[in-house]
Amino acid sequence: MFTRRQLSLYVPRAEGALLEAVRRVLDPVQAGLIPAHVTLCREDELGQVSAMEIEARLRMAAVKPITLGFGRPVSFEGHGVLLRCVAGEQAFHQLRIDAQGATAIRRHGPHITLAHPRNPRPAKGSLVDAMGLPENLSFTLASIFLIEQVGATLPWRVLREFALTRQ
Repeated sequence: MFTRRQLSLYVPRAEGALLEAVRRVLDPVQAGLIPAHVTLCREDELGQVSAMEIEARLRMAAVKPITLGFGRPVSFEGHGVLLRCVAGEQAFHQLRIDAQGATAIRRHGPHITLAHPRNPRPAKGSLVDAMGLPENLSFTLASIFLIEQVGATLPWRVLREFALTRQ
């Protein structure tokens, strides 16, 4: 079994309740694996870096909470549905630089996946179900989570939480 680790920004539970309800309809598999989130760094970007090293990088950079705004749901790769970031992308990219400890990193557009195309299409649920979401969603993300998934069917688990300090 393979293991994946990544850094994610979880949507705050209370603010994300409506998102979670839509995710459970559009993709119950994905909703059961991981809460609504924005992936900050994928496994190939983390390599074997330790949680202590990530924490040191974040502390040295004096990172702060970031606010990201999201637009209307859009389809991708068949039955996938996501919310693209429409505000805060520069702060997101800077946080990626800080977490990776390097400036020469690839661009990664922040988004929230509501339905992943690799999962089976549910009997009910389509882009129409996501269209009831407010037109402009905005979330302040105040923690980074180091998470891990063993295999492809087990839920992601939190290994560490790194609070983004306020300065």
